[in-house]
Amino acid sequence: MKLATWNVNSLKVRLPQVLDWLAAEQPDVLCLQELKLEDKAFPLAEIEAAGYRAAFSGQKTYNGVAILARAPLADVGCGIPGFADEQKRVIAATVGDLRVVCAYFPNGQAVGSEKFAYKLDWLRALTAWLGDELTRHPRLALLGDYNIAPDERDAHPDWQEEIHVSPPERDAFRALTALGLADAFRLFEQPEKSFSWWDYRMMAFRRNFGLRIDHILLSPPLAAACTGCHVDKAPRKLERPSDHAPVVAEIGH
Repeated sequence: MKLATWNVNSLKVRLPQVLDWLAAEQPDVLCLQELKLEDKAFPLAEIEAAGYRAAFSGQKTYNGVAILARAPLADVGCGIPGFADEQKRVIAATVGDLRVVCAYFPNGQAVGSEKFAYKLDWLRALTAWLGDELTRHPRLALLGDYNIAPDERDAHPDWQEEIHVSPPERDAFRALTALGLADAFRLFEQPEKSFSWWDYRMMAFRRNFGLRIDHILLSPPLAAACTGCHVDKAPRKLERPSDHAPVVAEIGH
């Protein structure tokens, strides 16, 4: 089973790339973030023609999340229960015996800002809810753009900004793994300076000046069966790419 996550930074713009990637890579589940379109504009016909079902939660211009899967999607839920939030950042669905949670974590803007406080509140709510979800769904995967580089290896050594690498954000990431979730990427030896996001500016991709902020966290049964995880940089090399690359994890039976 192949699970993937990709912040596409506008599904309208990136739809041809997504369809090409689905055809080439054939993931069983693909989680998308930053759709940046309303539900009525979601390209369901094109996704279904590619052989996938879809559950989605979008809004105009900002945010938006979707789960694409070959198998039927059941028990679909949007948002974090009990956390009032107008921003469309979370969608969950059951695919077979797998509970998939797709999330677009808040950026946080700057340490100490109101948006940073919202990010930390959002993370606390997500973590509490996932603790409950794990009691009901032992086979759970949390995929998405976390906007957190968990440790020093996950940020270019010259990264100067506090956001994405601050101690409170990294503590929040550790709180998620403390639920028993494993970072699929770090289950395996990886090349140095492995990143999943590169700014559009200053030739950041060509210089590999990036961050690893897109993650797949796996519950213990899935982590035990995980056979590999990698960042697929090929879509980032295309014309008009997203600034993020897909992350892919493979789970054995």
